[in-house]
Amino acid sequence: QVQLVESGGGLVQAGGSLRLSCAASGSIFSINAMGWYRQAPGKQRELVAAITTGGNTNYADSVKGRFTISRANAKNTIYLQMNTLKPEDTAVYSCNAEGVKITFWAPKHDYWGQGTQVTVSS
Repeated sequence: QVQLVESGGGLVQAGGSLRLSCAASGSIFSINAMGWYRQAPGKQRELVAAITTGGNTNYADSVKGRFTISRANAKNTIYLQMNTLKPEDTAVYSCNAEGVKITFWAPKHDYWGQGTQVTVSS
C-alpha cells in the first residue's frame, strides 16, 4: 500500500513563505512524477507544480517565480517552497504521485495525499 503524507500547511500573512513536504511511503519501485494541486472554495482543482524523476518541472503561470518544487528521489519526497504568498493562494493543497509502480512488472497507479490547508491573510 502506497501512502502520501503531507506536512507544512498553515496560516501566513501576505508576503510570507511556507514550505510543503510530501513523502510517499510503502513498497515503491518507481514514480514517474509528483506534484502539488490546490483547490480553493468554489473553484476547480488546479495543478500548482509538478516534477518528474528526471527533474523536469511544470508550474502554473500564477505561481511562476514565487514557488519552487524540488524532489529527493531517494526518499520519494517532494517539497514546495512558496514565497511571496498572496491571499489568492489560499486553498487546500494536495500531493499527487503519478505512475507509481510497486514492482517492475506491476501496472502504474496514481495516488493522492489527504490535503493540507494553506491560508494567506491580507
